[in-house]
Amino acid sequence: MTTFVAQRNGRAATAEELAPLAFAGYAHFTAMQVRDGRVRGLDLHLERLRFASLEMFGRAVPDERVRAHLRTALEAGPGDVSLTATMYAPAHESVAAGAAVEPDVLVRTRPAASAPEGPLALAAVEYERFLPAVKHVGEVAKVYTPRQAVGQGFDDAAFVDRRGRLSEASIWNLAFWDGEAVVWPEAEMLTGTMMGVVRRQLDRLGVPQRLQEVTLADLPALSGGVVMNSWSPGVAVKRIGSVALPQAPAFLELLHRAYEAEPPTAP
Repeated sequence: MTTFVAQRNGRAATAEELAPLAFAGYAHFTAMQVRDGRVRGLDLHLERLRFASLEMFGRAVPDERVRAHLRTALEAGPGDVSLTATMYAPAHESVAAGAAVEPDVLVRTRPAASAPEGPLALAAVEYERFLPAVKHVGEVAKVYTPRQAVGQGFDDAAFVDRRGRLSEASIWNLAFWDGEAVVWPEAEMLTGTMMGVVRRQLDRLGVPQRLQEVTLADLPALSGGVVMNSWSPGVAVKRIGSVALPQAPAFLELLHRAYEAEPPTAP
């Protein structure tokens, strides 16, 4: 029988223990795809959790303890799962009062996920995330904006900031191709762990990359675009708003090759 778990600090979480998280919503997390008990970019997930905990709670759980909790959760189920590690403080009043509090670690496993096939049409939505460098919970926009987009005939939503720059998509990072180099949007956004994996492997492959402010008006000059998250290093995008993007199968293949070059790590 396949077993999926929700564990707090390495043991089964009770409803009473989870209530503060459910009703307070002050927490951050990272989400990863585990295959055969291993994760690509595990160091980036740990770095994300450490940075966000210091930012939100003033203290971080040591990496080795986080890894121990991940191992405990993975030992309870199959080798292929979706795993979410969430950091939260039951005594959120102390955090609000300015205390430095080491958060609890909630690890949840679910069935392994896969990305949509694409190509996707993205609605262009004016939106800027609060505290964009932190993957925090309670963001209604990441569900509301795709829901609205689907109602308008799109597949998902891409965010445009107050300066007209494309930043990211609802639960995705954006990346573009100019025919020779990978173009990463320059704007305030959450840097995804998949984005980090792909960028460092593209460096090792000698593929040119650059940061660039990208607006809707810039899209016709580009040769392709994708979204990426923990599900996939690249899902083709065919349109953002009313602007069509050409299909770039070589770009997709390059991104997937970069991801495959990242060695998977067991917690």
